[in-house]
Parts: sequence; C-alpha cells; structure tokens
Amino acid sequence: MRLFTVGFTQKTAEIFFTTLKQAGVEHLIDIRLHNVSQLAGFTKRDDLAYFAKSICGIPYTHATDLAPTEEILNAVKKAKGTWGAYEKKFLDLMAARKVEKLDREMFDGGCLLCSEPTPHHCHRRLVAEYLGKHWKNVSVTHL
Repeated sequence: MRLFTVGFTQKTAEIFFTTLKQAGVEHLIDIRLHNVSQLAGFTKRDDLAYFAKSICGIPYTHATDLAPTEEILNAVKKAKGTWGAYEKKFLDLMAARKVEKLDREMFDGGCLLCSEPTPHHCHRRLVAEYLGKHWKNVSVTHL
C-alpha cells in the first residue's frame, strides 16, 4: 500500500496540485478538524473537492475520524502545550476510535492532507505511522 501525506501551508496552488499529480495520488483525504477557514485559501473544503477532481481527477474525502479533537488542538495551540503531550493524546484518541478498522482501500494511493508545511510536528505523520503499524506493507511518502 502506498500512502502519501501533504501539508498545504507555504505552497501555491500550482505547486500543491502539481505535487499530487506527479506523485500519482489517487484520493485526497483531508484530516483537518476545521476545513472551511478563510485562512485555508485554495484548500477550503468545497473548493478543494472541486480542484482535486478538476485538476487531478481524484476524489476528496473529509475524514474527521483522523482529526484531533478541539480539546487536543487547544491544549497545544492555545495553552502552549508540548508536542509530546499532544502526540500521546492523539495516539490514544486514534486507538480509542479504532481508526485501523477504517476502509483500507480508500487509503491505498491516498494522501493525508493537513496544513502544517512539514510532517515532523503534524498529526498527519502520526496517522500514517499509526496505520503503518496496524496494517501490513504500508509505504509512506511525505510530499
């Protein structure tokens, strides 16, 4: 299974969609809790679904089961919590949600989308690693 991840911050729409096409992404899976903010620019939910289909010929799904809760987000962003605490809470949340039971087919060739420019301190990396531990033969590429 090929699984991709991508962040849209610090990318133009041209770079973002060209990257998806060149990588061979087959499904864009938005794992943000909030995907309609004005700050999201070309990645607002309805616009992103349209662009993904029109430019890349791929479907778009908003998968909130793979998003952190508002409480977990606020603990790190507003209360200035540590990445380690965020990571533990989010991993516990995925285990409680049993995300490994999601439809595996949707993820083969799929790309997990979040806003962070790099995967290092982003929950998309945690999701990819979690699924990789629970499913066999998962190859993760961070775009």
